[in-house]
Parts: sequence; C-alpha cells; structure tokens
Amino acid sequence: MKIVYLHQYFKTPSEGGAIRSYYLAKSLVEEGNEVELITSHNKSYKEIRTIEGIKVHYLPIYYHNKLGFVGRIWAFLKFIFSAYQETKKIKDIDYCFATSTPLTIGLVALWLKNKRGIPYIFEVRDLWPEAPIQMGVIKNHLLKKYLYGLEELIYKNAESIIALSPGIRDGIEKVVPKASVSFIPNMADCEFFSMESKNKDIEAKYGVSNKFVISYFGAIGKVNYLESLLEIALICEKKHLPIEFLIAGDGGEVEKLEKKKKKKDINNVQFIGQLDKYGVKDLLSVTDASYISFAQKPVLQTNSPNKFFDSIASGKLCIINTEGWLKDIMIQKECGFYYDVNNPERFVQLIQPYLNNSIKLLEAQANARKLAEQFFSRKDLSKNFTKIFSKEQSINPVISSVYTLTA
Repeated sequence: MKIVYLHQYFKTPSEGGAIRSYYLAKSLVEEGNEVELITSHNKSYKEIRTIEGIKVHYLPIYYHNKLGFVGRIWAFLKFIFSAYQETKKIKDIDYCFATSTPLTIGLVALWLKNKRGIPYIFEVRDLWPEAPIQMGVIKNHLLKKYLYGLEELIYKNAESIIALSPGIRDGIEKVVPKASVSFIPNMADCEFFSMESKNKDIEAKYGVSNKFVISYFGAIGKVNYLESLLEIALICEKKHLPIEFLIAGDGGEVEKLEKKKKKKDINNVQFIGQLDKYGVKDLLSVTDASYISFAQKPVLQTNSPNKFFDSIASGKLCIINTEGWLKDIMIQKECGFYYDVNNPERFVQLIQPYLNNSIKLLEAQANARKLAEQFFSRKDLSKNFTKIFSKEQSINPVISSVYTLTA
C-alpha cells in the first residue's frame, strides 16, 4: 500500500521537536507499506531524502514559532498549495494520512479525495480552531465561522479520524457525532528512555550536582505559560530550597521570560536552549521532576503533550499546572501532583515531601515508568495505528485499558 503522509512540521530524533510522525511513519514502513511524507524546512530549496525507509519531501517554507499571526497564516497557506502540487507528482496513492496542526493541512487531503478519489485519515493533535480562538489569536467573526466550517468539512470527509486525547475525541464527536474516531494518544518511548542513575557529566555541564532538578522542555510560547515556573522558582529561592530549574526549548516568549528572570533577580533558573531528542534524554538523566505547563484555557486541558510521555518513560515525578485527563491519570497512578498557578505559595508544600523523603520520590518515579510501560508504550500504540489502515476493527487491549483509565 502506498501512503502519502502530510505533516508540515515533521522531525527526526536528531532535530528538536515532537517526533510522533517519525515513529508512526516508521511503523507503516515496517508493516510493508510505501510511505512518502510531505513536510517543510527552512532551507531555500526543495529536498527529497529517504529516512529509515520513509521518502521525505522537504518543501522550502519558512516557519518559526516566533512568527506573528500573519506570518503563520502565510506559512500555512503556502504549505497547502505547495504540498498539493508535490502530491500531483506521486502516482498510485492508496491512502492519504494528514496530521494537524494546522487544520488547513486537511485541505490537501480534501483535494486528493475530490480530484483523485484518494481516501484520507485525519489526525487531530489539537482542537482547531478552538485553541487559537480561546487564546485570543483569532478574533475576526467571519474567520472564526470559516474555520469552524472547514473543521466540520474535513472531519465529515475523513474515512477515519485519530484523536490524541479523550477531550479531543469528545470535541470531534461534538462537531461530527457519527465520525469514526480512534483514540491513539502520544507515546512513551520506553526503549529510548530509561530509569538510571544521574549522569555526573551532565550534572557538571549544567552545574546541578546535589540539587533537586525540575526541568521543562518543549515550545516556549504564550500557550505554555512559563511565567508560572518563574513564579515558583522565585518562591523556592526565597525559601532557600535546593532546587534548580532548567528550561530547554525555543519560542516567542523566551526573550520576555529571560528579561523577567533578570528583573526579578531569579538565580535558580537556567535557559539552556533547544535540544534534540538525545539532548532531552541527557536532560532527563539529571532531572528529578518534569514541569508540564499550559495556559489556563479549557481547550488546553485536552492536550496530549510529548513532554509528559517522555517524562514518564524516563521515570520522572510529573508536575502539571492544568486540569484535564493527564492530571487525573497522574494522580490516580501516584506519579506526580497538580499545581494551581493561582496559588504559587502552595507549590512549596507540594514539593517538600519529595525533597525530604527520597523513598517517596523514588516510588513516584517508579510509578511513572510503570504507567508508561503499561498504557502508553510506543510499540503497542504504533501497532494499533497501523491497524486503522488495514481496517481492522479490533481494539488493542492497551487502548481498551486507556479508555478505562480516562473514563
């Protein structure tokens, strides 16, 4: 079977960013499928490379999460037209698989269906346009109406839809009640990450020997609300707690946060820049707890962030500052705690037991790793993903367990 895979921001482990599509495309290849993946890069020319059996078409379309609204929209539009032109050169396509965001990528899949009769499966990573609307990025009434209409059109025409969280699944079913929706959350790579003793060389690199390390890694934008981390870091410093906060990533809010850190004279926070998957692994090797942060918007409670799944695969205490399904799972499985950003002083009370009792910390970390292995294993979820293309209706027992866990 030949599958065209559409993802504007495809990344490999040697690059910074989410690599879900790398895993899923590999799983399709391993099942004997031919996969051609259409994506973009910031170079000035088109490039085609074969990466572990995946034929990747890199289109020259600049994008950075520091771009403003107009710049992002231009990148989205340029990509959908360029991607469609690229797919015209690919013969004998059996299936199209399109993953958002942005929602507009579904237009390419729609065109392929309408013009060439190619069925498509659509993956929803974030509820669009609800997320940017709640964040105040999209305000124009007519644009909102158009995007809601586009969302419904893309969902209705998909042969099947993949949702990354129970909340996303519910959001899809509100728009198209009869849609065929599969729940396949983000994955924990339990083979790549492991529980191990702290790496002394990495400790020395970041100067965190004999410190309790709380790390954040990922995008640094408004949606991530890392002001909350600076607030608790300042409180911890004033309380003379032996905690060091490491922030890895890039985005439009970095400069603002660095200025705020300097202005408030916060000395227990380091910005260490963007890391690839191997750098994240090194960071987690010296991390005691991971900080998963989002703005306080209802739609963001439906997220399925890679940082959470990488953290539990590494066996780390998880700290979450938003309500939602991951908070519920984390508390149920006793691998972390929820922190209310409206009460930063409370954070000291919540973290103190793990500072004072190494056994309690180790138990929570072991619970995190067990959660990753039992419910979110990359191998198990990848198998369930490939079944959708062969139209197998049986549900992997692991997925059934996650349904139960999130009910």
